[in-house]
Amino acid sequence: PFSDVARTLVATTLTGELPGHLLASATRAISGFVVAILIGVPLGLAIGWYRRLGEIINPLLEIFRNTAPLALLPVFVLLLGMGETSKIAMVFYSCLWPIVLNTVSGVREVDPLLIRSARTMGLPPSRLFLKVVLPAATPTVFTGIRIAGAYAILVLVAAEMVGAKEGLGYLVNYSQFTFEIPKMYAGILTLSF
Repeated sequence: PFSDVARTLVATTLTGELPGHLLASATRAISGFVVAILIGVPLGLAIGWYRRLGEIINPLLEIFRNTAPLALLPVFVLLLGMGETSKIAMVFYSCLWPIVLNTVSGVREVDPLLIRSARTMGLPPSRLFLKVVLPAATPTVFTGIRIAGAYAILVLVAAEMVGAKEGLGYLVNYSQFTFEIPKMYAGILTLSF
């Protein structure tokens, strides 16, 4: 019953067990997510703005973006070990592609009339990029960041279920194996929140 889940949620919060798992998951998710933003947005801006660079990198982008992050989990574990690095790298990898691709799309889909108007007024390329292209592309960039935020949680939970000793994914998986069903649902509710 939900009352058992609610009691377990309160009890694990008061004992510090649930906040500990939440902190571990949040640290991993935020770390990978922030690194993906710091690398993905500038990379997407460069690919979108410099057409030649986009043509060169596009085949590689297509290969990596179509490879499911969870399918690469064994590779990340093999190369980076079972520690924090592999989980943060998984989050980074899954978040990078929506950010890069939405940023590229945002830059390339700027209204050509705006660009022509700015060029007609004598705006140099650097100012054109900063004053016209970047503001016009910003909504699409933030869409990619929002999508990546959801990916960060999904991939992290799966990675924690496979190889972690703490985190919400670990809590849900371990609770299921030990038949602590109210604790499992408490972890799931925490993930939902």
